Amino acid sequence: MNRVELQDRLKGALVLAPLTKGGNLPFRRLCVDFGADVTFSEMAYARKLAKGDRKERALLRRHDSEECFGVQIAAKQPAEAIEAAKIIEDSGADFIDINCGCPIDDTTRRGLGAALLRRPKQIAKLVEALTSASTLPITVKIRTGWKNDAINAHEVAALVEESGAAALTVHGRSKQQRYTKAADWNLIKEIAEARKIPVIGNGDILTHYETQHHFKEHSISAVMLARGALTKPWIFEEIKESQARPLSASERIAIYFRFSEYLKQHFGADELGCSRIMRFLPWHLSLFARYTHYRYEDFVPNAETPLIHQRRGETVEPSPVDLLLGLSDECTHEAIARALLSSGDPQLAFEEIERLALQPALAPTYRAKPSSLLAMG
Repeated sequence: MNRVELQDRLKGALVLAPLTKGGNLPFRRLCVDFGADVTFSEMAYARKLAKGDRKERALLRRHDSEECFGVQIAAKQPAEAIEAAKIIEDSGADFIDINCGCPIDDTTRRGLGAALLRRPKQIAKLVEALTSASTLPITVKIRTGWKNDAINAHEVAALVEESGAAALTVHGRSKQQRYTKAADWNLIKEIAEARKIPVIGNGDILTHYETQHHFKEHSISAVMLARGALTKPWIFEEIKESQARPLSASERIAIYFRFSEYLKQHFGADELGCSRIMRFLPWHLSLFARYTHYRYEDFVPNAETPLIHQRRGETVEPSPVDLLLGLSDECTHEAIARALLSSGDPQLAFEEIERLALQPALAPTYRAKPSSLLAMG
């Protein structure tokens, strides 16, 4: 895929964010089922790729259903980035993304991710080096700045474009903010209107009507979903159909069962494969547990407190299975995961999870509805 083809693909696209641990191949495959147009690998360290690290290179695998797939790398030295790019080209990716937004300390203390926002010229050098050396289009993902009082996204965006990047993603928060407070969509709009390359907006999207609002009001070419997709992978379908899907417990379990089957196909269904799956599936269930159905009536455009921080959704009387799916403890997630893996079809999975919900050891009570039923804050 060349630069122009990628830019065309991004027009109106729904993009699944690069997600550490969450962006595994089976989960990306599930999101593609529901309409994700562009997907990313989990972030790979360029230095480890260049040194031949097997675990890092495993992150480059894509599923056949991923029609537009990019590999995101963390790099600070052009030479390492170029070596990694050669490996990525051979892997069959469509484009390469430079991570300049990861706020995790393990990444930033190495001078990678959001730490690069303190060195805009270094970002420009990376983009220039990769666009010159690689046959693949280069994109960049940034935050608004390193600290709240050092917002420099406009400067970085200009350098990224001038250095040859094909597109830019802006997460509307600083590194210091992490995931607190509302994303600054007005700043995203300013950058999108100032730049000629496609700008992808990212931050605080849980519903189809929030997505439509951002496309209409904030001049973006595409929208990137992260926590919204981790909470409800069917969000892509909701956006494309412009209609919410308040799924029942049995419908959600059917989706979780499909995901467990994809995990088996990827890691294997034997004892070793299932042990690997159990590193992922309970973790995903802890995020699925945060699902709630938000009503359009609760949406206030450009509110200082977006839906993802409001912690309120549609009020309905939950069933025991609903409550079980919303519990936040690890033991419950592991029990549900084993039920999914041992069941032969979605109906059997629902029946087994329903039995779990009625067991005294796991049965949740209506008096203690867990806050984990609510969306991520």
